[in-house]
Amino acid sequence: MPVQYESVLAEHRAVRTSVGFFDVSHLGRFALMGPGSARGLSRILCNNLDRIEPGRAQYTMMLNDSGGIVDDMIVWWLSDDQYWVMPNAVNQDSVMTAFARSDGVEVTDLQRTTAMIAVQGPDSADTLDAVLDQHVGRFRTTHFQWGGGPIWMAGTGYTGEKGAELITDPRTARELAKALVRQGVRPCGLGSRDTLRLEAGLPLWGQDLDETVTPFEADFGFAVDFEHDFVGKQALEEQQENGVENRLSGFVLEERGVPRHGHKARSGDSTGVVTSGNMSPGLDAGIGLARMSPPAGEGEPFEVEIRDRWVKGHIQKPPFHRP
Repeated sequence: MPVQYESVLAEHRAVRTSVGFFDVSHLGRFALMGPGSARGLSRILCNNLDRIEPGRAQYTMMLNDSGGIVDDMIVWWLSDDQYWVMPNAVNQDSVMTAFARSDGVEVTDLQRTTAMIAVQGPDSADTLDAVLDQHVGRFRTTHFQWGGGPIWMAGTGYTGEKGAELITDPRTARELAKALVRQGVRPCGLGSRDTLRLEAGLPLWGQDLDETVTPFEADFGFAVDFEHDFVGKQALEEQQENGVENRLSGFVLEERGVPRHGHKARSGDSTGVVTSGNMSPGLDAGIGLARMSPPAGEGEPFEVEIRDRWVKGHIQKPPFHRP
């Protein structure tokens, strides 16, 4: 996927106002089958699949013993003991290996044999109905035949908009992409994918999240369920009791400036560093995520150092854009 096909701004606006599609075939994905699948998922991941049922998807994380985020991912629970796991591309092999060590589990790499397309935007349901004669609800999954090939679809995405991610074979994916273009759907690249996810307050692993950051420090405690045993549970229980020393906070600039990864940040007695930053096409202002220690308070004054100048703003909890 290129940075842009035509214009990052035009592609961003298409997803926010109508619909766009992304070729996200580079993303990680593998199938998990067998009688030990549910047990392996429960042991390795900090969210709890008992919260959902077959035909649903769930956001979750794989942690280390210290509670650090080895990877964040989506799990599609397709049926009974059949699950599809969607790790970040850079972590595909390590996450697959961790699951392959579980008893009663068969792991199949899907990244090299399938393609993946994300259709995103407020008009995505109408578009999918027009092209595929069906769409799917948020965090739900379905499987059907189209154009002579199988398609698996989930109501997930990385833009903060309605939409779906579809997995199929390469031939069917090419026909699907052609059909989307004929329907007037704009192809979108990496540039708009990043501005869209940042407006939605969605973190990027390796930049906002890594193995030194816990879910509580990332302000993603909703993805932790203590009603089951998992790797890193004891560390998180201790952190929940004692509190965190730093936290990932959202911010919006009130003066002109483009915040970038690595820029110094401050808010009262709190200091830190920008982990993700950019201009928001929707707000026409600089926005971002910053790791602040001690944690910065909602609405507090905030400054980021851009080219030797401290640019003023305030702490604001994401998402910065609400559909």
